Amino acid sequence: MRVPLDWLRDYVDLQLDPEALAERLTLLGFEVKGLERWGSEWRNVVVGELLTVEKHPRADRLSLTTVRVGAGEPLQIVCGATNIAPGQRVPVALPGALLPGNRAIERTEKMGVVSNGMLCSGDELRLSVDGEGILILPAGTPLGAALTDLYGDWVLDVDVKPNRGDALCLVGLAREVAAATGASARFPEVGLTEDGAPIDQVLAVHVEDPGLCPRFVGRMVRGVGVAPSPQDVQRRLLAAGMRPVSNVVDATNYAMLELGKPTHAFDAGAVARDASGRAGLLVRTAGAGERLETLDHVERSLSEETLLIADANGPLAIAGVMGGAASEVAESTVDVIIESAVFDPVSIRRTAFRYALRSEASLRFEKGQESRLARIGADRVAGLIATWAGGSVAAGRIDTAPDEAGPARVGYRPARVNRLLGTSLDPDAQAALLARVGIESEPATAGSNVLIAADPTLHDVAVGPGEAREAIVPSWRRDLIVEADIAEEIVRLAGYETVSGKTPDTSMPHVRPNPLELRDGLRHALAAAGLVEVVTPALVPASQAAALGWPVRAADGVPGEQAVDGPVVTVTNPLSERHSVLRRGVVGSLLDVLALNERHGRADVAIFEIGKGYAQAPDGSPAEWWRLAFLLAGSAGPPAWNRPARPFDLDDAKGVVDLVGHVLGLPEPLFTLHADGAPLHPGRAALAMAGQGCAGLVGELHPSIGAAWDLRAERVFVAELAIAGLAGGQLAPVRVVPIGRFPPHERDIALVVPESVAAADVLATLRAAGGTTLRRVGLFDIYRGTPLAAGEKSLAWRAVFAAEDRALADDEVDAEVGRLVAATASAHGSRLRT
Repeated sequence: MRVPLDWLRDYVDLQLDPEALAERLTLLGFEVKGLERWGSEWRNVVVGELLTVEKHPRADRLSLTTVRVGAGEPLQIVCGATNIAPGQRVPVALPGALLPGNRAIERTEKMGVVSNGMLCSGDELRLSVDGEGILILPAGTPLGAALTDLYGDWVLDVDVKPNRGDALCLVGLAREVAAATGASARFPEVGLTEDGAPIDQVLAVHVEDPGLCPRFVGRMVRGVGVAPSPQDVQRRLLAAGMRPVSNVVDATNYAMLELGKPTHAFDAGAVARDASGRAGLLVRTAGAGERLETLDHVERSLSEETLLIADANGPLAIAGVMGGAASEVAESTVDVIIESAVFDPVSIRRTAFRYALRSEASLRFEKGQESRLARIGADRVAGLIATWAGGSVAAGRIDTAPDEAGPARVGYRPARVNRLLGTSLDPDAQAALLARVGIESEPATAGSNVLIAADPTLHDVAVGPGEAREAIVPSWRRDLIVEADIAEEIVRLAGYETVSGKTPDTSMPHVRPNPLELRDGLRHALAAAGLVEVVTPALVPASQAAALGWPVRAADGVPGEQAVDGPVVTVTNPLSERHSVLRRGVVGSLLDVLALNERHGRADVAIFEIGKGYAQAPDGSPAEWWRLAFLLAGSAGPPAWNRPARPFDLDDAKGVVDLVGHVLGLPEPLFTLHADGAPLHPGRAALAMAGQGCAGLVGELHPSIGAAWDLRAERVFVAELAIAGLAGGQLAPVRVVPIGRFPPHERDIALVVPESVAAADVLATLRAAGGTTLRRVGLFDIYRGTPLAAGEKSLAWRAVFAAEDRALADDEVDAEVGRLVAATASAHGSRLRT
């Protein structure tokens, strides 16, 4: 907010220079982001007096003037304005002057006559918006004085925080300055003469929903003459960053900057009359299909949530945001209706966002408005219009909620305030600080409680006799609600810089385990294995989940990591269609990454992501769960002198699952056939289980899914795993197992089984049948062909046997191998291949 200090002096005596005032306001919590000397652009512009004004000898539309600017010879200046006459005092830009916009003034020749400078208009100096004629200064303006000394001003750019809407005006900042300097703040006098007809004979107002418009105050001024505002008013508005329009419109803007109360002036002639001949205003929400051309001359289609000010013929303004062009005050306006209302802050904020219209009015309404200001604002604007534009003010006002709430009471405990702040202020000192901003205090009544929290639910505590006081909070301080607010106000007024620092003397807490240790361990292991981590947005197109159809319940074998197979969570107000729902799984996002890489010519992709899936629970609430997903496509690595390039296969994907289990210290994963079809290829997919710590699907992507993503890779392998502790957990401690004293024995066992028997089932049987000496067993070869019969395959296993207390004899190992062969023959009908 731009604050001209000359204007601010109307409400408080300034005892500090601009720099010191800016520093003090910053310490009070109102950061001054800039300090500007308004008028510094008027370089070498002085006050001159017109001595003669004669017709230019060679041009009909120019005048030849002589101007006295103080000591020295009068200057001859050529001017094209028609509003000048001898004896007037005007701003003169001397040769070498620099005007706003870096416009340089030099001695020039105009139609054969030398012009020694320029007479300036208010628009050229940005002192007013009148560019038609020369700016005529008051008769007593000192001759030869620099214009910047007469009309220049210091302007502060103050950052007013969202919770201090009361300070978004000159009166509010005057209160803060008074609190900082000890001066007294002055409220502007609302002088008003009501000499018109009773208001209820000329104006009627109806509010359909008081929740959206708690208070509406209306006034009418009849017989106004619309014209430019007085020059000093225009100067103040320009210095504050607002463009003067007319005396009527400027009155509303002047009152808004002064009091913080946005108001609006309607041309009463454009408002429909009721049966009694009264202008009728209706505050309502928009109907279906309604449209309104706003003051920026943009026709807008209105949504049904938009709050409007309308008449019987249709919308007149978007309430609290912007007026309509049809009821705009113009030069032909004779009667004016003044609207001063209090609107629901949330409704105004949403409306301003919906139409991308953040006006000065909506900015103030969004922060909440004091109910009392509706009455004061209407009276102030009516008085200013009557003073600047003439006319008669209708007697009385239309007021939909004339009862005004008194000051609020907020309890606080002085001792608790000191504990919160680290200060030692006695109760009287705290009360004196609060009094500087108009907050009186008194001992709390017996049996009263102190409110310590208001959001999301009220929470108060009982206090003993004499322990608490009550702060009597003025109606404009809507930000003071609980005890902590009073404590913050006290330290703000005392000065944050006065609170001495104190080193905490409490013992440091013990080291806490890193909740992301497990997640980081997986990241490091997968990155070391050659996979690249990606981070994709959780918001995805609605078509993604439908196209993929990933079975989210497939990984429910891990306790605490169960997914919910419910509808997708839809975003109410998405930024785009591509970010309209929350994803149900992570694999779809990895497919997007693969498609993007392929479009950029990179076909070899090995990526992983740790992210969340989302869905709606049966009760309608959102649910979420963590998953690790990875994707392999293209070549597994470049060719080398000792190996050719090869594409990724299913064993590579299973190897990644093995790596995950190894990092987590889990048992070797078991892979069972998953033949449900899309999104995975039948017969090339498995359900992986590693104890109760890891579970999920791994396999080759179904061709139909690849086509849906327009993928070029022939084979794509994906997996999505639920892992215990992925949301927050630690890795299992690494336990070192001593190297055995006795050598292990390896045996290769080739078992011929029917084609329908899965290797995972055979592996489970081997592990179950193995005794205490079987250390590990793994598949290393699959063979089909001669001499095997059709429908048969050979599974070659390597088993490792060892004992801790002795070296195994060959016959012991042979006996163990025999037990394994017999177990598989019994369970799967296998035979030993020789």
